[in-house]
Amino acid sequence: MNIVALVGSIRKESYNMQIAKIMQERYKDKMNIKIADIRSLPHFDQDEELDPPSVVKDFKQEILSADGIIIVTPEYNWSISGVLKNALDWASRGKRVFMKKPVMPLGASSGMVGTLRAQTHLRQILSAPGIQANVLSPGGNEVLINFVQQKIEENGQLDEDTLTFLDSVIEKFVDLVKSN
Repeated sequence: MNIVALVGSIRKESYNMQIAKIMQERYKDKMNIKIADIRSLPHFDQDEELDPPSVVKDFKQEILSADGIIIVTPEYNWSISGVLKNALDWASRGKRVFMKKPVMPLGASSGMVGTLRAQTHLRQILSAPGIQANVLSPGGNEVLINFVQQKIEENGQLDEDTLTFLDSVIEKFVDLVKSN
């Protein structure tokens, strides 16, 4: 199973990138997770949407070829980051590569509510006409890692309670991908 991960933070010490890398290693027997490079995408430009730069074409092909998508988002100003929104804008125009694609949103923040508001907004974006992703249902599947700085241990792993919950949601995501 080939999965592409979009990480909405490009900061060097990003907690969300750490989460994506933890998942990449932890679930390597279930899925091959490739972390997409969204940093190199130019700003979305409607003048170029039908013939985008090669980096955009490559990104869109990566999404199209994947069996599913994991989106790991921080919360910036009660929403997703600009770099993630930019990637989604490119993916939603011209050839719409998210259509019916299984998607699992999750995120981590240092605050009390995790990335609740960002993920709520992300789910709205993922249902937009140009995207129409097959998003893992929210009923108990929201991975909202709060106080993340306290949950990533010295060995670089997440604490056991968070991993146990993440394992259960990953199982549901695997089932969604297989049923797609």
